[in-house]
Amino acid sequence: MGGVSAPSPIALEAATADLDPPLAAVDLPVLRANAADLVRRAGGRPIRVASKSVRCRAVLAEMLGSGLTAAGGFAGIMAYSLAEAIWLVRCGARDVLLGYPSADRAALAELGGDPVLLDAITLMVDDSAQLGLVRAAMGNARVAPRICLDVDASLRIGPVHLGVRRSPVRTPEQAAELARQARAGGFRVVGLMTYEAQIAGLPDSSPAVRLVKKVSAREIERRRAAVLAAVVAVAGELEIVNSGGTGSVELSAAAAGVTEITAGSGLYVPTLFDDYRSFRPRPALYFALPVLRRPAPDIATVFAGGYIASGPAGASRVPKPVWPKGLRMLGTEGAGEVQTPLSGAAGCAIGDRVWFRHAKAGELCERFDRLWLVEGDGSRVAVPTYRGEGKCFG
Repeated sequence: MGGVSAPSPIALEAATADLDPPLAAVDLPVLRANAADLVRRAGGRPIRVASKSVRCRAVLAEMLGSGLTAAGGFAGIMAYSLAEAIWLVRCGARDVLLGYPSADRAALAELGGDPVLLDAITLMVDDSAQLGLVRAAMGNARVAPRICLDVDASLRIGPVHLGVRRSPVRTPEQAAELARQARAGGFRVVGLMTYEAQIAGLPDSSPAVRLVKKVSAREIERRRAAVLAAVVAVAGELEIVNSGGTGSVELSAAAAGVTEITAGSGLYVPTLFDDYRSFRPRPALYFALPVLRRPAPDIATVFAGGYIASGPAGASRVPKPVWPKGLRMLGTEGAGEVQTPLSGAAGCAIGDRVWFRHAKAGELCERFDRLWLVEGDGSRVAVPTYRGEGKCFG
């Protein structure tokens, strides 16, 4: 499929015309269409929402209460921080899987002392040293935390490593040994995760990339089956076999043994997802900045804008001006800390607004304390981001 099918943010411009930028807004009909498309692609497998790609409790609630659960739909949250997971459970969440290990001793102690948290939160581990850290932080040998094993899903061709540097656990033997150590330490092994970042997080930008993704999908499916069998032989049947991301939903849905799929970026659809062929990108999240200066006939300078996304530094991590059309960053300045000049701006006037898209999804919410959720009829409501609720989880 591929290519951006993007409604312009003109509707958001009209709905927020009386508000002073900078502001961030979500097109709710597009967000819901993206959610329905993820559910369709999952083919009945439940989707666990990746909170790092959302970072707004109101949007998490919109997804988890979307009414799509009869078709598989959204069920549970994948958090990126234990402190975040605890906060979400205190706010009403009941199924939170950590996507990463935690070394937050205070949060681990809080988890170990609360049966409600222990029942709702599943820790992620990939090393026996993490087990020791968790047990020492909890200080109670009778507590049996829920854990999920993170298994490396990268592709290796000889000495070449294709994928993220994530877990040291790769083989069935390594996974089984970690499961044995966990059980011996009093942990409940309830899950297994494989995140194939080189498939889910890599755009279909060339035939070579598409070939690597195809080869990788075959390799991880075979290896996942062997790892799963080895872990089940040690720990018994698992509640969670998690896989995937927005860019690999169909592959995970078709894989034997997978019980759920994680996705999050496919809700907002940032610019890094514009070149995927597995789904039709429909951007739902935008931000607007005001024009402050006209230093040249073809240049308008907007306030702020230096919202650079994580990952390897480069042009792909820079916000993209999308409306009015034809605006471009200046190569000599880029997106600035407190101002950003744009060329192609002959029609822009002081006080006008320029709308942008961010390169990644939830990271934009670290720059704004609220999102304006805009309905199809133009009505709107402001909801706090994590930052707006005074939360920063790193």
